Amino acid sequence: MSNHLKNETSPYLLQHAGNPVDWYPWGEEAFRRAKEEDKPIFLSIGYSTCHWCHVMAWESFEDPETAEVMNRWFVSIKVDREERPDLDSVYMSVCQALTHSGGWPASIFLTPEKQPFFAGTYFPKHRQGGMLSFRELLALIHEKWEKDRSALLNQAKEIVGLLNRPRASKEGAEPELLEDAVRLYKQLFDPQNGGFGSAPKFPSPHNLLFLLAYYRRREDKDCLEMAERTLLQMYRGGLFDHIGGGFCRYSTDERFLAPHFEKMLYDNALLILAYCEAYTATKKKLYLLAAKRTADFILREMTAPEGGFYSAQDADSDGVEGKYYLFTPEEILHVLGPEQGGAFNQQFDITHTGNFEGKNIPNLLQSDPEDRSLDHRLAAVYSYRKDRCSLRLDDKILTAWNGLMIAAFCRLYQASGVRKYLDAAKQADRFLWTRLWTGGTLYVSFRAGRRGAKGFLDDYAACLFAQLSLYGATLEKSYLVQAERLCQDTYTKFQDKENGGFYLCGVGNESLILRPKETYDGAMPSGNSLMAWNLVRLGQIVSEEIYGPLAERQLDFLTADARQYPAGYGMFLLALLDRRDPPPKVTAVLSDPSEAEHLPLLLPSEAAVILREPGTDYPLKNGAATFYICQGHRCLPPVNELYSL
Repeated sequence: MSNHLKNETSPYLLQHAGNPVDWYPWGEEAFRRAKEEDKPIFLSIGYSTCHWCHVMAWESFEDPETAEVMNRWFVSIKVDREERPDLDSVYMSVCQALTHSGGWPASIFLTPEKQPFFAGTYFPKHRQGGMLSFRELLALIHEKWEKDRSALLNQAKEIVGLLNRPRASKEGAEPELLEDAVRLYKQLFDPQNGGFGSAPKFPSPHNLLFLLAYYRRREDKDCLEMAERTLLQMYRGGLFDHIGGGFCRYSTDERFLAPHFEKMLYDNALLILAYCEAYTATKKKLYLLAAKRTADFILREMTAPEGGFYSAQDADSDGVEGKYYLFTPEEILHVLGPEQGGAFNQQFDITHTGNFEGKNIPNLLQSDPEDRSLDHRLAAVYSYRKDRCSLRLDDKILTAWNGLMIAAFCRLYQASGVRKYLDAAKQADRFLWTRLWTGGTLYVSFRAGRRGAKGFLDDYAACLFAQLSLYGATLEKSYLVQAERLCQDTYTKFQDKENGGFYLCGVGNESLILRPKETYDGAMPSGNSLMAWNLVRLGQIVSEEIYGPLAERQLDFLTADARQYPAGYGMFLLALLDRRDPPPKVTAVLSDPSEAEHLPLLLPSEAAVILREPGTDYPLKNGAATFYICQGHRCLPPVNELYSL
């Protein structure tokens, strides 16, 4: 059995290609049929590693009786939110407006004209408490469509009108916004368990990046404590995969013990950045170890032969959430023997009682995280785990997520000096320009030899972020050329000239019922926040005259939203801090061009470095490499060594 998804490349859509539901991909064919047959659309949005998406699929979409109802009364469309972030943004905003919550799977009902009139998330197969069953919901929607359609159409019109209202413009990046944000982080911080707020707890590494930068610029030790406590607790808990490396999606409890087990590329990229910054600030080797083990996991399990990085690993194995990651004491004793196995069980909290549904998530919450005496036994446990069961891999390569991981590998190279990380970043960058850039356009994704839709703001912003990171790690000017080109393309395709900021959808993307403009830094930094950081950085290393005013306008635009809840805008705050309290600017004049190769390892990663030829303005001192260092509004005498940094 197959439906209209059988020729798609998205792993998520292909998971549903054998459903008895007659799924369509998003496209005119589905909407044309809905108009011809006078049926509403059922739109289901999710992603391949989403546990509750799997549950709703098992319960309803694989059920022939439910599928028969869906096929009789509706035209059904499946969307991979990772390949169509524009659709996800538009219809998730509808869901949040109607229900005051969101999540995946998103279940949206539309008119054939794409106007939404009902929205929700997961619906069970059978009624649970006050929640309707999915079959009951289908029957109610069908009855309303047949008998009181005008009410549904009016509701759809009201929803779209509400979401299309112009946002009031407020100008000016308030100088106290950074301090307001820090005060809010301190109020939300959990001093016992790390993280912010209560469970579930998300890593949100861009918040930690801001706090670490604030500590380094303003010497606020509370900011360092919040970042360190959170990073240490995440590493010690089950959020980190102590057997194979890498971090899971988020913690379902306040201690970071029990994760939601899917592993996402973007989380791991941002966490590598955060752990590297913590290592730079403290020189504690544990943070560098966490970053390297995460990167090695990516290289081992999430890297394509051509160099691009895959998207995600599933939370479920054999239909059971977390099965791949759980152990009993007997398994470890069998693999390692009684002496080593007993010590391993004790160190990683693997007990007969269990810490997760009768089994055990390995963790170091009750052990010394710096005790590495049993590291040599990890390979045997890892090998056993891989043979025991497998994880489904989402092997599509997403431009935006790859941009973040390229930046992470660059930063890890600067922190560790290990060349393989820079090589991986360069290879992935070549993949992007070879496979995901053509005819002056970036594309969202690549899989099975095919590109996805034309790129959105996040793709351009993250790819630009990667070019600036590659320049920082290599000082090769070709990366700055690419960065400026991407910046120009971003303004051409996405800029809102009248109100400021950038739209998610560009001039080459499909026109939808809304044109979203995202600013909130959720699990990932928004494209607008990344562009703020990019513009600030371009002003520091390319041209203040060109990019300084653009950075100021972007920061002013974001301030209007960020002042409402500044702790939700971590990447923007980092950009604002870099603008208001800039890092050192180093003009390097080299006697031998080959000296540039190792220079990025000697300089702070946040330093804005510019290479100059020896001349009248920047002469060599003592005939050797000379550094002209400016910090804030003062410049130091030229030096031959970098001890002052």
